Amino acid sequence: MIKETNIRIRPNYIDQPEKIKRALAEQLEIEEEDITDFKILKRSIDARSKYTVFQLRVQVGIQEEIPITQFEISKKTDVSKEKSVIVIGAGPAGLFAAIELIQRGLKPIILERGKNVRDRRRDLAAINKEHIVNPESNYCFGEGGAGTYSDGKLYTRSVKRGDVNKVLSILVEHGAQPDVLVDAHPHIGTNKLPKIIVNIREYILASGGEVHFNTKVEDFIIKGNQIKGVVANDKEFISDNVILATGHSARDIFKQLHKRGVKIESKPFALGVRIEHPQELIDSIQYKCDSRGEYLPPASYSLVTQTKYKPVYSFCMCPGGIIAPCATSPGEVVTNGWSPSKRNNPYSNSGIVVAVDDHDFKPFQNEGPFSALAYQASVEKKAWELGGKSQVVPAQRMVDFVNGRVSTNLPGTSYQPGIISTELREVLPKTVSKALQAAFKDFGNKMQGYYTNEAVLHATESRTSSPVKIPRDKDTFEHVEIKGLYPCAEGAGYAGGIMSAAIDGQKCAEKIALKM
Repeated sequence: MIKETNIRIRPNYIDQPEKIKRALAEQLEIEEEDITDFKILKRSIDARSKYTVFQLRVQVGIQEEIPITQFEISKKTDVSKEKSVIVIGAGPAGLFAAIELIQRGLKPIILERGKNVRDRRRDLAAINKEHIVNPESNYCFGEGGAGTYSDGKLYTRSVKRGDVNKVLSILVEHGAQPDVLVDAHPHIGTNKLPKIIVNIREYILASGGEVHFNTKVEDFIIKGNQIKGVVANDKEFISDNVILATGHSARDIFKQLHKRGVKIESKPFALGVRIEHPQELIDSIQYKCDSRGEYLPPASYSLVTQTKYKPVYSFCMCPGGIIAPCATSPGEVVTNGWSPSKRNNPYSNSGIVVAVDDHDFKPFQNEGPFSALAYQASVEKKAWELGGKSQVVPAQRMVDFVNGRVSTNLPGTSYQPGIISTELREVLPKTVSKALQAAFKDFGNKMQGYYTNEAVLHATESRTSSPVKIPRDKDTFEHVEIKGLYPCAEGAGYAGGIMSAAIDGQKCAEKIALKM
């Protein structure tokens, strides 16, 4: 007999099968020897009470073995001579769209403006050490997209969009730890993602698909209301179906589409700072202890508040993480965060962002559908100027920011290009600053110890999502005017993060396959 049940265990028991087995026997009111097998299905941490515990959902074999799960989602097939679909971008959306196309008997042709994941590392080193931004190869552009170097957090609330477990199983099949199928907030780690991305690429190539690096789309071939292909590196790639999976920072692509008469809209997004605390401080707040010990992972948090100015919330929280320079063009400063698989760095960081909308974009309304983009770019440029026209980030201690004082000194930071003490109200729009000031006080009430001058704000966190939306039909996923063009995932305004982007890529591929 196989049953499922829930148990709660102490952190130091999590790696002790005999303790888990004993707890299962007590919960099911059976003898321990009757349990011949068990499998943890879901694992989460409950730190709400005085003592932190693990909550487990467990499948239990009672005098029966549990069948072994096989990860063979991406079955081998040859699509080299099948009808082709162009996929613009090799981020999570593009790669998972390609896998889905192969599974449905279609040939993906991926065009990626950036470099492969190995060569891309040199450009990341250049932006960190020399402040040189390569507009074609950076933290956002290149094999794996922003997902390769943005922590590998796989948590999503978008379960209604598609099969989350299918995406997770594909990642496990290509090298991710099976724990991602179990943890409530699964995480791979930036140090492990590159190998997984390479494995996915090799699967696409072995199946007869194509992957072209250093191949920037320069134009779109449109006849009437039908797309016929694209031009990249002065070469035409022909197909009646194009998945646009560029990510949120491909500003040149958005403008090229607009030039071609493709409908694009301005879209609200979020703007703010990336805040960094000592990880030990966050651990002590969340776990209510002086030291979390070796059995608990570095603590995270999720915060939201409605200030009288605007909503404010945390975004992409990275325990034991690093703040990275994520500009995609010279003359701008953008921050993001990531963590290695062990999350063992001494700092935690998170975006703390304010929802901005059309009212904020009014000074740029002459930019039409690019008013939000222009607003975004203006703040990034100001941060660059106040940072000494480099990738040095304007920074301020949290309490100093709230009280309007320039910080006389700054603590250490994980941000490699460096930080400079700045009054951040000179960088951020007035309403954004006021909302953040109010939010930090409220967050301090919700998490005692969070509101402290040990925390440092780094400006700016501005690429939480795309500032444009490319409208598509809700049933076919095709552009509302251009047949065969499939605006996809984060860049088009339909996803946010690795999981939702991957699912949206799969959905676009599915829609194409169903009509062919």
